[in-house]
Amino acid sequence: MPATLEGVPSDLQTRKISFVFRAMDGDGDGVLRRSDFDLLADRWAAVRGGAHEERMRETLRAWWEALYATSDQDGDGGVTASELMSAVDGDGTMIDLVVATAVAMFEAVDSDGDGRVSEAEYAQLVRAWTGGTSVHAFARLDLDGDGYLSKQEFARHWLEFWAGDDEDAPGTYVFGEV
Repeated sequence: MPATLEGVPSDLQTRKISFVFRAMDGDGDGVLRRSDFDLLADRWAAVRGGAHEERMRETLRAWWEALYATSDQDGDGGVTASELMSAVDGDGTMIDLVVATAVAMFEAVDSDGDGRVSEAEYAQLVRAWTGGTSVHAFARLDLDGDGYLSKQEFARHWLEFWAGDDEDAPGTYVFGEV
């Protein structure tokens, strides 16, 4: 896994970022706006039945603000896929943002507050973000096979997803098959 998010994005990185961009683009117009993150929060609330809804809304608002601040190159108030790819491909400043978002996301996903994420909790995250399933993803992510993801495992995989370039890395499958 690279230490920064620098260099020309590989085909794998492009596929991963394009995949998650489409998942975040709630209205499908090809531009991310705060309203898309509100729609994502609504999907989260529908999947979780409102449990921890405000925490997830706050997490998604913070994720939007950070993406917007680092990615909106033309100042038009939105983020295109190419702007997001450029930010990920940029000067490495997104690493801290990615890790901070992973920690916040972990805390929102950990519905029972036990400091670990079960397969059922993780399935809710994937369903809310992509509408897909995590049938094979969780087994790849649970490195120690204990049936849970720790905050450290979760953050590592989140960073692998955004910055990694290894098809076989567990983090490549954070949102399921790409």
